[in-house]
Amino acid sequence: MRLVEIVRYPVKSLQGERVPSAEIERDGLRGDRRWGIRDETTGKILTARRAPELLFATATLNVDGTPIVTLPTGVTCDGPGADTDAALSAWLGKPVRLVPAVNVPIARAEFFADATDDTSEAVEWTMPAGRFVDAQPLLVVTTSSLRAGAALYPDGDWNVRRFRPNLVVDGADDGWIEDTWCGQSTVRIGDVRLLPQEPCMRCTMVTRPQPDLGEDRDVFRTLARHHGGRFGAWTGVSVGGMVSVGDEVVVESLIAAQRDGVEADSRPVELTE
Repeated sequence: MRLVEIVRYPVKSLQGERVPSAEIERDGLRGDRRWGIRDETTGKILTARRAPELLFATATLNVDGTPIVTLPTGVTCDGPGADTDAALSAWLGKPVRLVPAVNVPIARAEFFADATDDTSEAVEWTMPAGRFVDAQPLLVVTTSSLRAGAALYPDGDWNVRRFRPNLVVDGADDGWIEDTWCGQSTVRIGDVRLLPQEPCMRCTMVTRPQPDLGEDRDVFRTLARHHGGRFGAWTGVSVGGMVSVGDEVVVESLIAAQRDGVEADSRPVELTE
C-alpha cells in the first residue's frame, strides 16, 4: 500500500490544504486544527455540523503557524487579530473570533442528534486539549473504503473530501480494511508508527455541500444502513516523524510491533456528549 494524500486543516471545519509531505507529531499532523472560529455569544467552537457555510472557506498555513483564511467572498484574512475577527463576523453574521487551540480551556462544540435532520436536538461534546480535533490525533481513510461505499451507493459522489481525512492510503483489497486495523495493528510509514484506535463514527458533516461537491444525505444513510455509520479510522501516534506522498504503508500485527518496542496508545477516544 502507498500513502496517496496528506491533508491538514489549519482551521476547524474550513477547507484545508493538500501537502506533499508533513511532520506527524505525537498529537497529530503539524499545523492541523490548531485554530478554530469561536462563537463569542455561546463560547462554542463552530463546526460545519452547525455552521455548514464554514466548508466554503479555505485555510492554509503561514510559515509562522498562523492561518491564512480565504472567504468565499474573496476576502483574505492573514492570521488572527481584530481585522480577521471583523471579516469573519461580517461573513457569518454574528460575533466570532479566530482562536488558537493551545493554552485555552477545553473547547466545546455541537452536533445534531440526527445526522440527516438539522432540526434535531443539538448535542454538545468536548474536544481534546491542544487541537480542535473531534477525538484522536489523526483520521486515516483508505481507497478500499471509498470503493466499498461507492459500490453500495453508486449514484453518490464519494469524493474523499467529504470525509476530511489527514492521511489517505491506497489499499488494493476490497472492503472497509482500516476497520480491521483498529486495536490490532500498527501502521508503519517509514519511521512513523501509527496506532489505529477505532472506526470513526460519522455525522452530518459527510452530507454537507462543499465547493464542487453537492449536499447528499444518502451518503450518511448508506453508511448507517450498511456499516453502522462508520468510515475511516481514528488513529493515535506512537512514533512521529516525516511522511510523504508515495511512501510505502505497512500494516503489522500489534503483538509483533510491541516486540519491536512500539508502545500501544491506550488513551480512550474523547468524543463525549
